[in-house]
Amino acid sequence: MLSGNDRSTPLRWESSYPFSSRSRVRDFDSRFTETFLRTRDKVFAAFGIIFAIVCIRLGFWQLGRLQERKELNKELISRAETKPVNFSQLPRDTGAAHFRRVTLNGTYDYAHEIVITNRTRHGSPGVHIITPLRQSSTDTAILVNRGWVYAPDAMSVDLNRWHEPVAMTGEGYVENYQSRPGQPKSASHRNAYRWLDLPTVSRAFPYPVAPFFVVLIADSGTTPANVPPRVEVPPLDEGPHMSYAIQWFSFAAISIFGMILYLRRK
Repeated sequence: MLSGNDRSTPLRWESSYPFSSRSRVRDFDSRFTETFLRTRDKVFAAFGIIFAIVCIRLGFWQLGRLQERKELNKELISRAETKPVNFSQLPRDTGAAHFRRVTLNGTYDYAHEIVITNRTRHGSPGVHIITPLRQSSTDTAILVNRGWVYAPDAMSVDLNRWHEPVAMTGEGYVENYQSRPGQPKSASHRNAYRWLDLPTVSRAFPYPVAPFFVVLIADSGTTPANVPPRVEVPPLDEGPHMSYAIQWFSFAAISIFGMILYLRRK
C-alpha cells in the first residue's frame, strides 16, 4: 500500500543511453556537413587547377600561332620585295606563289567580268572588279582584280564605265582563293560573289582559270578616269594572337589566386 507521499511523487524514467536522440542527430549533421565541405573544397580545387592548366596551354598555343604568323609575314614580305617574274614562271603550289610579284600581258575578256561584293574603301561601300585575262600562249585565263569602285548597295555597279583598253600589260601580286563555309555566290546578282571560291567561280567561265588570281598594283603615273582605284596591299600585321595569349594567361592567374583565397578562408 502506497503512502500519501509516494502517491504525490510523479514517476520519472531515466534513459539508459549516454546521449539523447536529438544530440545524436546534431552530431551526425555536423560530421556530414564537415565531410561534405571537405569534398566540395577538393572538387573546387581540382576544377580550378584543371581550368588553369587548360588556360595556360591555350596561352602558349596562341604564342605559337603568333610565331608562325611572324615567320609567314617575313616570308611574304621577302616575296613582295623580289623582282617580279612572268606569271607563267610561278610555282604551281599556291602557298609558294602567294604574294609574289608578277608581270602580266594579255587581253581582257569584259564579257565575263564578275564582282566581289561588300568591299569597303575609306569607309565607303563598293565592289572589287574581277576581269579574266586571256593569254595567247594558253587557254587558261587569269582572274585579275582590277580595283575597287563605289556601289551604294555594295553590290551593283555599271561595269561598262570601268573598261580599260582590252590589251593590257601590268604588274600585280598573287592572291589565293578562299575556301570557307557558306555560299560564295550572290543569290540576287548573276555576276556577284561574296568571296572568290575556285570551284564556284570556275563555273562562271567557258574556259579554265588559273589556281590563283592577281591583284593589280597601282601605277606611279596619273590614273585615267576609267581605271578603278587599285586595291591597296593588305597590311601584314601580327593579328590578335598576343592579346589572346594575355587573356588566357590572365584567366589562369585569376583561377589560381581565386582558388587560393577561397581555401584560405575555409
